[in-house]
Amino acid sequence: MKTHSSNFTAFALRLPVLLLCLNLLTGCALLSLFEGDEDQEESAEVSADQDAAELYGQANRSLERHDFTTAIERYELLESRYPFGRFAQQSQLELSYAYYKQDEYEKAISTIDRFIKLNPRHPSIPYAFYIKGLATFDSGRNFVHFILGRDPSNNDPTSLYEAFEIFDFLIKEYPNSKYIEDAKWRMVYLRNELAEYELKVADFYMRRGAYVAAANRVRYVLDKFQGADVMPQALYLQEQAYTALGLDGLASDTQRVFEQNFEATADGQIPVRYALQKQSCAQGIWQRMLETVRLKTYDCD
Repeated sequence: MKTHSSNFTAFALRLPVLLLCLNLLTGCALLSLFEGDEDQEESAEVSADQDAAELYGQANRSLERHDFTTAIERYELLESRYPFGRFAQQSQLELSYAYYKQDEYEKAISTIDRFIKLNPRHPSIPYAFYIKGLATFDSGRNFVHFILGRDPSNNDPTSLYEAFEIFDFLIKEYPNSKYIEDAKWRMVYLRNELAEYELKVADFYMRRGAYVAAANRVRYVLDKFQGADVMPQALYLQEQAYTALGLDGLASDTQRVFEQNFEATADGQIPVRYALQKQSCAQGIWQRMLETVRLKTYDCD
């Protein structure tokens, strides 16, 4: 009985030590398990980053070869798999450019709009607006323009106005951007096309006797598109509209403005050659059809 008591006492004394060792072993095992999970997560992140980098590299190489179809496929795959990775932002920019070069203008604009919305302070924002301007300008192009030649002044000017405003915003907000010079030249072209379109609308009103509407439209052209190529025609049409309305004073003022900026006739009149609509001497169906598709004109001398 004494022996058992002695053994129990010795066991009781060693029990705390055993429990401490057991706790230490359990803790080490758990710590090892957690560290293993962290290592696996870190390894997965590294692997995903490498995969994203490989996809991005493949897309860029295709873009450099002008293989826009493959580039688009790679960029789209990259976006779907790694939408929040470090390659996601740049891939959106490159994807919008690839869409633009592939004539997929709506996709180019929607992609670049998403980039601008998510990254308003990104260093490439000026480039984003530049690509948006290009895609917007070309969005109205079609197969007929390719065959017969593009004359935007005869078509819906919505895309031209939007492109004009985008380039104007780019120039004003980012005056030090490397895209400014090209944007300025494009705005000159757009200004001329839009001014011609508006003047054709004014001429349409004029020929139907809506002289007030014609005068207002011409005034809009003179105010909005200063320096456009059609300024002489605009002043001629404005003088004609004021004369038709019996506003002789305003008609005389218009003549003086023309004389100060362009070559008037000997008596100070605006030359009739600046009339927007020239009289046609086309004879027969064939000649009139050629004029309709702008392949040939038969203006009277």
